[in-house]
Amino acid sequence: MSTPTFAKTHNLIAYLEKPIECDGFKQIIDFLNGSSIKYALIVRPTIHTSCIKQFWTTAKVKKVDDEVWIQALVEEKRVNIKESSIRRILRLDDAEGTSCLTNAEIFEGLARMRYEKPSDKLTFYKAFFSPQWKFLIHTILQCLSVKTTSWNEFSSTTASAIICLATN
Repeated sequence: MSTPTFAKTHNLIAYLEKPIECDGFKQIIDFLNGSSIKYALIVRPTIHTSCIKQFWTTAKVKKVDDEVWIQALVEEKRVNIKESSIRRILRLDDAEGTSCLTNAEIFEGLARMRYEKPSDKLTFYKAFFSPQWKFLIHTILQCLSVKTTSWNEFSSTTASAIICLATN
């Protein structure tokens, strides 16, 4: 297994104060401040690189019946991470969760968001959204995604998350 590395552009903290000079963004800032992901966007945890490296060096996927989790050893202690734990810690307030939308639901959702480049491809581009949607997408990509490619495009998984957030 390769040694984990950290990208400086991941896990950033969102600045959710209303801008003085740009009324067009006040509504999207209000939306983010009232959303279920606000805490996940603004929390600033202490991250210990050595613990992260130990975790990923020893991590194994475990499954019993229908429950799946990651199990690792950090400082000689067993650590279990489940989806429900992540939802609780980040205060996402959606215990039932949402699975990915179908392709048809994604294209329909993007059309409602006035995505200007209809296509049958599952890569989408920020440039074809209004500035407010671009801000929302940028915030999610910078704060919550594991993105490693261009910051101007995103996958159907991210599109699904953005649509679910936008439609509550």
